[in-house]
Amino acid sequence: MRHTTKIALAAAVTVTALAAGGAAVAAAPAVAAAPASHSSTTSAAVSQAAVTQASVSQAAVTRSQAVAIAKKRVPGARVTEIEREWEHGHRTWKVELRKGHMEYKVYVAIATGRIVKFRAEHDD
Repeated sequence: MRHTTKIALAAAVTVTALAAGGAAVAAAPAVAAAPASHSSTTSAAVSQAAVTQASVSQAAVTRSQAVAIAKKRVPGARVTEIEREWEHGHRTWKVELRKGHMEYKVYVAIATGRIVKFRAEHDD
């Protein structure tokens, strides 16, 4: 294996290990033991596996995390309803909040935790 391929492979394993919380560390010795005869094929397959593992290991935003994100946007509000929805092409948690005479709808993307939509309505 060429030196640059080894470095790239080590970087991919490190990123995967960090993203997976150490689960990919067990795969590191197998990567280092790959035979040199088919190194380019092996390194490409391992790199793809590292990217796939990193994508799968990213935790989705939980219900309680979505509530915390919404409450941070509207401090002092109380939660009245939570449900999953599609909004602007994103799978979201819709968190409905009430504070005084105002009702808020905060749509938190499940994949990223970003607020993709926010609505405030005066409720009499």
